[in-house]
Amino acid sequence: MDTPRKVAIVTGAGSGIGRAAAVTFLDAGYNVALAGRRAEALTDTAALSGANAGDAICVPTDVGDAGAVAALFAQTVETFGRLDVLFNNAGSAAPPVPLEDLTVEQWQRVVDVNLTGSFLCTQEAFRLMKTQDPRGGRIINNGSISAHVPRPFSAPYTATKHAITGLTRSTSLDGREYNIACGQIDIGNAATEMTQRMSAGIVQADGSTRVEPTMNVQHVADAVLHMAGLPLDANVQFMTVMATNMPFIGRG
Repeated sequence: MDTPRKVAIVTGAGSGIGRAAAVTFLDAGYNVALAGRRAEALTDTAALSGANAGDAICVPTDVGDAGAVAALFAQTVETFGRLDVLFNNAGSAAPPVPLEDLTVEQWQRVVDVNLTGSFLCTQEAFRLMKTQDPRGGRIINNGSISAHVPRPFSAPYTATKHAITGLTRSTSLDGREYNIACGQIDIGNAATEMTQRMSAGIVQADGSTRVEPTMNVQHVADAVLHMAGLPLDANVQFMTVMATNMPFIGRG
């Protein structure tokens, strides 16, 4: 008898870490729901995998919209029957300007995507994982090393990533009774579209601008796959994966 394929939802799957994770899940034999705002980018992600066409669905989703998130989970269950892994990866950042120059709209957009989006997806995952058979599943939150120390001019992003750590801890506690595990991966300088924008250098805490080392994003995707693949009686609660020589230790 064939072992049922595990099912994952990856948010922010149209680029960067989300794209790498989604392709890695597909190549590892998962069925994957790819969520993101741009339908064409999701289709491109699915095409990068060696998986069969029916192994993935592309669901354009604004994770800050409760109705869109509910539709994402409903379509996942309708197509694949259950959910084993949620990777809360979708993220946004505000322009790197002095805190007092940020607009309320810029602040709110980061909160809506990074924090509210992760909460809404976690809420839908709980509703599903508590009632499916077999019960339970795993939620992995993309925290960022900004969950520990900030970069200059990053108040909205840093504040939401600290909040993600609180959400991770609460999710772990509240999910324990229902066989729902939750862990967090904090990532530093994976080579993606975002770090390409930093290629000319990034502002440091001392006011200087320096080019920082990066690492292959596949290392992150492999780490997420490892976290996802553990049995539910084991959990990576927190993991940091970063470019070895980036200025993280000592910057805070």
